[in-house]
Amino acid sequence: MKKVILGMIGLSLLGGAAVTMASPEQDRLDTIKYFQTKYPNVKIEDYVYGSLAFDQDTMDQYNAIMEFPPFESEVEKGKKMWDTPFKNGKTYASCMPNGGKNIAGNYPYFDDKAGKVVTFQDALNACRVANGEQAYNNGDMKTMGLLQAYARTLSDGMLSNVKVEGAGALAAYDDGKKTFYSRKGQLNFACATCHVQNAGTRLRSELISPVIGHTVHWPVFRAGDNLFTIHRRYVGCVKSVRGISPKEGDVSWNNLEYFHSYMSNGLPLKASVFRK
Repeated sequence: MKKVILGMIGLSLLGGAAVTMASPEQDRLDTIKYFQTKYPNVKIEDYVYGSLAFDQDTMDQYNAIMEFPPFESEVEKGKKMWDTPFKNGKTYASCMPNGGKNIAGNYPYFDDKAGKVVTFQDALNACRVANGEQAYNNGDMKTMGLLQAYARTLSDGMLSNVKVEGAGALAAYDDGKKTFYSRKGQLNFACATCHVQNAGTRLRSELISPVIGHTVHWPVFRAGDNLFTIHRRYVGCVKSVRGISPKEGDVSWNNLEYFHSYMSNGLPLKASVFRK
């Protein structure tokens, strides 16, 4: 199994040692092929449901919860933030392409002028600053978290469409890929240890989710109305393996999100959903 993963994905799961570098699109196609081979009865489009794709009972529970989401009032708080004008009278919709609709799937993207990856939360903060407001703390779930929770729902159904074009973008993508496959913490786990090598198996009582489809449903609500952005989840994962994590919004997390999101290209977004 390890040899298969090494050949298809391009980085060692054991030591993080680089081998022949594949293009981003080849990485994505090889990852899809890996999961199709390992789980031939699971449709690729079903991976938007994460680990639920592996178990019909938990999928049924999810569908029941989503009929009357316990976190709906929290998403409404995000909508109120989105709709409330800035001091200058403008709104988030006024500084976003298409009024903020069907754009989240284009993030993250690499900004050649700035020389860095720009995430959707970066775009929201840039909008605030451009309109004379202070930027939100990326790790604050009551501000940036709730704002994202609503703003990304405006792109529900849009297909993930992350692009990696140019040397700078490729370097950022490769840095994110390295982070995904590099082992961390006292437990010596990589993101790929769980979400590639052991995806679909159980950790204690819970099934482990696959890397494909991971990024299309964030932010998510866990255990009722407990909101998690994807960066908050990154931080939590590193702490779980007893490592030291950068803060939400760090360049390393932005680059990881860039790589991570590319792996879900072509799958539809569905933000603010329930996850265990």
